Parts: sequence; structure tokens; C-alpha cells
Amino acid sequence: MFFRLTAITALQILALAGALVYYLLRIVNSLEKIGGFPNSDLARTRYGVRAIETETSHLAPQVTQLNEGLLALAGKLVVVDGQLAAVANKLGGGSGSEVKETTK
Repeated sequence: MFFRLTAITALQILALAGALVYYLLRIVNSLEKIGGFPNSDLARTRYGVRAIETETSHLAPQVTQLNEGLLALAGKLVVVDGQLAAVANKLGGGSGSEVKETTK
């Protein structure tokens, strides 16, 4: 009786190990299709991201320079807005600019 139970347990362990190996191999095959070859989806995505990074690498210094220029312009436009409000008041057109400010 003891030998029989031991043999059944060993067979169940082998069946479990076999099923585990089978499904792990299926998972590995699926993952290799995704990114294991030079023409896989992952490799093509990596190539595209690298191309975008290369093509846009020169933008960072230009954006910094553009932001500095826009901040200077914003300061000057505040002065112009004040002057236009003063002109509107002298002409009797109201208390200032009628355009609502949307951004700072």
C-alpha cells in the first residue's frame, strides 16, 4: 500500500513538472516572437524610438532659447497692455482691457 501511494505521488509530481515545462516553453516561444529577433515588434519599436530621439535631439536647446525670448516678450506685452488701458481710459472707452487673460 505504501509503495503504491509513493508511486502515485511520484507520477503526479512528474505530471506537474511536465505540464510546467510545457507551459514555460510556450511562454518562452511567445516572448521570443515579441522581441527575440531583429525583425520582431520590439526591435522595430526600439528602432523607431531611437530614430525619434535622434531627430528631436536638437530641439532641447532651441526650446530653452525660445522660452527665454517668449518670457521677455510677455514682460513687454504687459507694459503695452498698461499703456493701451491708459489710452482707453483717456478716450473714455472703459476701465481697461476687455480681453480676459487666459494664461500667465
